[in-house]
Amino acid sequence: MQKTSRCHAMLMAAPASGQGKTMTTAALARAYKNRGLRVHAFKCGPDFIDGMILQVATGKPVYNLDLGMCGEADAQRLLHQAAQENDVILLEGVMGLYDGTPSCADIAERFGIPVALVLNAKAMAQTCAAVAYGLYGFRPALKRAGVIANQVGSDGHANMIKEALPADIPWLGAMKHDAQLSLPERHLGLHLAQEIADIDLRIEAAAQLLGPDLPLPPAVDFTAPEKQDIPPLLQGKTIAVAKDAAFCFTYQANLDLLQALGADISFFSPLHDTQLPAADAYWLPGGYPELHLQQLKDNTAMRDGLQAAADTGTPILAECGGMLALGETLNGQPVFGLLPGSAEIQPKLQGLGTQHATFPAAGADTTTIGAHTFHYGRFETNLPVIAQGKGKYGAGEPVYKQGSITASFLHFYFPSNPALAAQFFLP
Repeated sequence: MQKTSRCHAMLMAAPASGQGKTMTTAALARAYKNRGLRVHAFKCGPDFIDGMILQVATGKPVYNLDLGMCGEADAQRLLHQAAQENDVILLEGVMGLYDGTPSCADIAERFGIPVALVLNAKAMAQTCAAVAYGLYGFRPALKRAGVIANQVGSDGHANMIKEALPADIPWLGAMKHDAQLSLPERHLGLHLAQEIADIDLRIEAAAQLLGPDLPLPPAVDFTAPEKQDIPPLLQGKTIAVAKDAAFCFTYQANLDLLQALGADISFFSPLHDTQLPAADAYWLPGGYPELHLQQLKDNTAMRDGLQAAADTGTPILAECGGMLALGETLNGQPVFGLLPGSAEIQPKLQGLGTQHATFPAAGADTTTIGAHTFHYGRFETNLPVIAQGKGKYGAGEPVYKQGSITASFLHFYFPSNPALAAQFFLP
């Protein structure tokens, strides 16, 4: 492996959520791809949904970079690998540039990635320059990639912003306001990419708004990580992963890690399949089961198949929405009924943030894995707790165990502890 790999790269940040980072990053990725360049996109933070949009723009799986949940070594490995295989790397930030500890600014500074600012210019002009000046000045060590003004009303509006920028803040371009390019949202964020019928057309149209003079990001050298040895703990095992509109929050890095551990991966749909596929273990990730209650209720063959797997001791990992679907009821409607407990989706957020779950191990040792929680659900159950997540503000989400089923609101990040991740899928 090379010691360093050079690639054009920048991190797309903003003063806050809602500035248009996802569509702007997708438009940039598509614009560079249209030039014949190889483009790879990352999502900073643990979000699932934005990455689905970026994957449409690039045609490549999107990985998450998060110094808290994933760790610095994981980010270094992913960035170096992407730099070897691509001409341009784009990172979509999370929330505001400095929000969170660690923040996306920390990622940019740690890896020397220039920061581009996406500023919603609706209802302001020259003040955009002041916002950019303040954001960059707050941490002078950050490299400045430049400004993209979003939601501008005209060429004249864009020129006012461009001319007001200090000389040391580059102008990258503007995207004119177009209501048809906005992305619909719901309680967990944007709609899923597959739910937006014309998503590819929207991204292509947004890319055209950036114009032909879009400059390339600065070149960055990415250092190779130390080689990670992953034992084949799942050699010869087949893991069946639920994948459909109800169960879709799956980190690509988790799938890669399972394969690196030796497992074969297959997919099935608890919504549409009438038979549970044969496998050595099953994984029901999070998603939106609450939007598909009638289909889940009616698929008695899937319920019976999952129950039979549990009865024979086949390992099942159920995360967030996967756990709610295995309960007795969800929003008052019967679901698969493998776990004692009832769930309700609440009007207010019930859990948010990076956590680390500590599991008991042999002797006095414990073992910890990175995870994330973001949900509106409440799950009332008497299931025994075998592990406890911990966040910045104390105790977090419990991890439940019944027979061969491990369940939690947590979305685990398997590469943060490969050996522990393998245990979820072993009897």
